[in-house]
Amino acid sequence: MSAFRRTALCLASILLLLFGSMITASSAQAQQATFTNPLNGSGSDPWMTYHDGNYYLMTTTWTGPLTMKKAPTIAGLKNAAAVPVFTDFPADRDHYVWAPEFHFLNGPNGPRWYIYYSAGAAGIEDQRIHVAESAGTDPMGPYTYKGMIFGANNWWGIDGNVVTIDGSLYLLWSGVPGRWTGNDPSVYIVRLSDPWTVTGARTMISTPEYDWENVGTPMNEGPAALQHDGRTFVTYSASNCQTPDYRLGLLELTGSNPLDANAWTKDPEPVFERNDAAGVYGPAHNGFFKSPDGTEDWIVYHANDSATDGCGNTRNTRIQEFNWNPDGTPNFGTPVSTSTVLPVPSGESEPPSSRLQSYNFQDRYVRHADYDVRIDPAVSPAQDGRFRLVPGLANDGTGYVSFESVNFPGHYLRHSNYDMVLAPDNGTALFAQDATFRQVAGLADASWSSFQSYNFPTRYLRHDNYLLRIDPISDATGRADATFRVAS
Repeated sequence: MSAFRRTALCLASILLLLFGSMITASSAQAQQATFTNPLNGSGSDPWMTYHDGNYYLMTTTWTGPLTMKKAPTIAGLKNAAAVPVFTDFPADRDHYVWAPEFHFLNGPNGPRWYIYYSAGAAGIEDQRIHVAESAGTDPMGPYTYKGMIFGANNWWGIDGNVVTIDGSLYLLWSGVPGRWTGNDPSVYIVRLSDPWTVTGARTMISTPEYDWENVGTPMNEGPAALQHDGRTFVTYSASNCQTPDYRLGLLELTGSNPLDANAWTKDPEPVFERNDAAGVYGPAHNGFFKSPDGTEDWIVYHANDSATDGCGNTRNTRIQEFNWNPDGTPNFGTPVSTSTVLPVPSGESEPPSSRLQSYNFQDRYVRHADYDVRIDPAVSPAQDGRFRLVPGLANDGTGYVSFESVNFPGHYLRHSNYDMVLAPDNGTALFAQDATFRQVAGLADASWSSFQSYNFPTRYLRHDNYLLRIDPISDATGRADATFRVAS
């Protein structure tokens, strides 16, 4: 082979490699998932985390029950059902149910999730912080009530948040010296002897002092701890939430004793506030979470679309990534518009899902359509025909499954009067039973599958005139109708 041909072939190979790399990079870029805010139509005082493959989100419900959304992707979280996780609301704490947060802590019963929420009776003076504990390590609970966290102190307080500093657990909240009326809500801290019990005296570490903290009425509320590179920061919401100037301030623990007011340093300027050019007003009451791969820091907050919106259901939940300044302090940037397209948090991926193929109509697959369930050919949109086979809601033992919708996370296939529907999990035992099936060898072909109702074991999932239901099976037609392939 001549030197010329060798050179030409070498150049061609390099060009092919470069072209292939460009295609691969272009494909990866094209596949990068994106989203726009908000995450819901209405949702104030948000708290959010990523745990064990899923995002979890809670917002203010105003009354019981407390609900939680769960989904493996941001897109899924937008459609996810708000599932009741705590329903214990007697008359002395069934009003003004605000600002639920959930934290994974090592309590007396081992690692558990703890929900901190504000509630009282009929009047604002009754507001206190309450705690509920999970039965296990699932953020979705169930939860049991542990008590009013202030105990005999009976301090007024809202917006509880916890932080561990040098091995000790502390509660942050918005409180007042005495009665709420006539006092300026300020940020307090106290040590906890366990996740639901305060111990010792409280310390006020921030009170409204700057003009930007006094718009409408003086206010410091919604503290949220943020720790990075061995430093502890606390954001808080300043000014009245009825105004578009509701915004975030920042404290840093610059001393050694968190219970010493002089150990905290306040930034003299707000660190996150309205962005009129982007149409974002009152951005505050926030939390923080890590991206799925742990490489990015994200802020979750609520905001309004109009300067005239107030402190009610017009507020919705938004998220965006933030960074760190060279001096080690957080840089939250400015709140972005709802038209800004953002990349999803790093490391997010769609978990595996399956289709259910009919045995005797093999061009048809199970799908939901307007919450009914049927078998159809050429399912469109395709995600209507995809489900996650998750451990049975009523029995997570071997062989028991539930079918969770891919495009409506938190919605499951369940039977209702023997007909199959797609419905949001309402947290009840009946729902869990109706949505649980035992996967067995196919009644018409053992290499396929059939699904036996958990609470009606004489009945199986089958199609009838293309609609899905559960029925007793007694003949060859029924066996064929009740047989499916779990397909990719």
